[in-house]
Amino acid sequence: MASVEKYKDTAGKERFAARWREHGQQRKERGFTTAKKARDFAQAKEADAKRGMTPHRTDVTVTEYARYWASTRGHRPTTAKSTESIIKNHLGPTPLGRMKLADVRKSQVQAWASDRAKKVAPSTMKIQLMGLVKAIFTSAVDDHLIIKTPVVKIKLPTVAAGVTRPKIIPLTTADIEAVAEALPARYSAMAITQAGLGLRVGELLALRVEDVDFLRRTVRIDWQFTDPAEKDEDGRAIRSDLKTPGSHRTLPLPRRVADVLAAHIARYGVGEDGTIFTTKAGKHVGEFGDYIFRTAARRAGLPEGTSTHDLRHHYATELLAAGLSAVEVGALLGHEDGTLVLKTYGHAPVDATERAADVLNKLWAV
Repeated sequence: MASVEKYKDTAGKERFAARWREHGQQRKERGFTTAKKARDFAQAKEADAKRGMTPHRTDVTVTEYARYWASTRGHRPTTAKSTESIIKNHLGPTPLGRMKLADVRKSQVQAWASDRAKKVAPSTMKIQLMGLVKAIFTSAVDDHLIIKTPVVKIKLPTVAAGVTRPKIIPLTTADIEAVAEALPARYSAMAITQAGLGLRVGELLALRVEDVDFLRRTVRIDWQFTDPAEKDEDGRAIRSDLKTPGSHRTLPLPRRVADVLAAHIARYGVGEDGTIFTTKAGKHVGEFGDYIFRTAARRAGLPEGTSTHDLRHHYATELLAAGLSAVEVGALLGHEDGTLVLKTYGHAPVDATERAADVLNKLWAV
């Protein structure tokens, strides 16, 4: 039987351990930051055991193993949903998905990839679909189900058949100011803040007043909200750790952003836990990216499909145009490219941070 137990890690933080046994082996354990994640993982292990799904079966199909693999990852809710969607729509219905793991050859993976590439964008094919299949077969090797992975040197088209990649036109500061004006007054500062800091929308929503150093003009990014439906015992959204070490970063705070944040806090205050952007009821703003922002973008006359990610894209393109390198901008964005910078130097280069602050202050000068 799988179980969940609470404990404290070496730093004294409360964590939750999911414990289980697999196929009569020694007891195993996996730690999680929330009780819900631990329970979900433990329940998945129990369900696998009841239906006889273990990594030692020799007749397991690619789709069966893919679902087993996904259940062991401890993914955040949004990542879990995305993974399940890929398995359901792009693996399960295909000949590859119905094959036994041990029977799969490179040519069959190539045939699957060529077929899927006709249906999705190149970036989706390479990063999401191909990345998932590669991880599944690598795990199958580790579980001794197959001797070696057939996912090697798979060729992918650079452009999907029948798909024309639209030219990306970055938003200007005038565009962003127009969106801010079109947003409800309580959310107006969010557009300026996201664009001026280059944040992911989850990072924006999780921003706390203690993360902003108005004196030193910096902002520390350490948390995000990933799933508005995931609540704590008091009904509040749960902060999640960032995906990679490179996502933890200190950013320059442009004067324009500092001014709108200070005005917002003075007018609306902050949530009980210090969250800067909240609803009138003091709750997490769960629909900003999907509904509130898109509605305002249409009112502002911006192109159809403009999203909060375009605010982040604006940040990146302006810094690149100003002469910062891709590695420097990657570090400021919290991308994997920035992870290498953080591991090597411990933080984004000081000169890059200072130049970014200078560029952004000039860009948002009023």
